[in-house]
Amino acid sequence: MKLKKKPLLIIIGLIIGSILYSCVKEEEYPIIPEIKYEDFILLYNPVSGFIERGVLKITFKDGDGDIGLIKSEANPPYDYNLFISYFEIRYGDTVPIYNNPFNGDTIIFNSTIPNLTPEGPVKAISGEIQDTLYINYPNSEFDTIMFEVYLVDRAEHQSNIISTPLIKRNFD
Repeated sequence: MKLKKKPLLIIIGLIIGSILYSCVKEEEYPIIPEIKYEDFILLYNPVSGFIERGVLKITFKDGDGDIGLIKSEANPPYDYNLFISYFEIRYGDTVPIYNNPFNGDTIIFNSTIPNLTPEGPVKAISGEIQDTLYINYPNSEFDTIMFEVYLVDRAEHQSNIISTPLIKRNFD
């Protein structure tokens, strides 16, 4: 008698599990990626005595999951997909900082996010991206900076542009 109850309990468990699984709502996001600023953590270097780097943390959502580059994609427009521009606050004005002011090249911290597309039929994706940035420029007399950031997916959809809060560097 006990042997017959076990298969029945397994079948009932599978039915209940299937019902519960079908009630789980899949996340739906737009196909244009969306990013949000989360944090910027300053990293102190005890050897130099300066805050030299910082870790930018952002979160992202994308409805079709085409975030990140495939290894074979290495040429424009697929050479970078996370775009980060650097600014200093000079006498109250936000000023883009240039590598070469004669040709308009701003200092950029562009990065390449690897392919994050999920396996399987559901492609919606969300997560966190962290990028370590060098923020100590000894030739600068200004101690407050900020970054602007946006993400581009493989279909070349550009996310919203976010800005970090003002970041105070130290010179002591």
